[in-house]
Amino acid sequence: MYEYISGRVTELTPAYAVVEAGGVGYYLNISLQTFSEIEGRAEARLFVHFVVREDAQVLYGFATTAERELFRRLVSVSGVGGGTARMVLSTFSPSELANIISSENAVLLKNVKGLGLKTAEKIIVELRDKMTGIAFDTGEAGSGTGKGAAADDAVHHEALAALAMLGFSRAASDKVVRAVMKDSPGLAVEDVIRHALKKL
Repeated sequence: MYEYISGRVTELTPAYAVVEAGGVGYYLNISLQTFSEIEGRAEARLFVHFVVREDAQVLYGFATTAERELFRRLVSVSGVGGGTARMVLSTFSPSELANIISSENAVLLKNVKGLGLKTAEKIIVELRDKMTGIAFDTGEAGSGTGKGAAADDAVHHEALAALAMLGFSRAASDKVVRAVMKDSPGLAVEDVIRHALKKL
């Protein structure tokens, strides 16, 4: 129904973006990958996947058509919904995920919240021969530089808020985020969250 939404970014968090187009604000669920792509931009174009359920209509937004295509392939697997697919894309970059699937590393994939070993194995079995035709960007989001205590507090707060939106308890998230920021000071918020997701 929708191909993309292009307009002014009026709100942006690591879990969702609000893009105003034609006087309408669209709430789009996003991954960390997309957050890192559009962070700091006044305007953005997000490619859309529209889901209609009995109880809700949900928009997912992606900075690239490659990420959207990977999302669509993930949700085509029985037992994988939009929330789980977004969690997978927030935990691993598209190129990392492609490598996990091609190397059949179900043990690593099952570390994503909401995925058990059986579902991880099912994703690999169903998608390992369907990964052609997607142009993955192998570049990773760049790490930030140290900007002092105030910036660290902002990153810590934003990371906790994003993890809460993704369903993690504040206590567990706080412990992991502090450990990540201690081990790797100066990371950008999306990188802190990505590292935390791999530990939670």
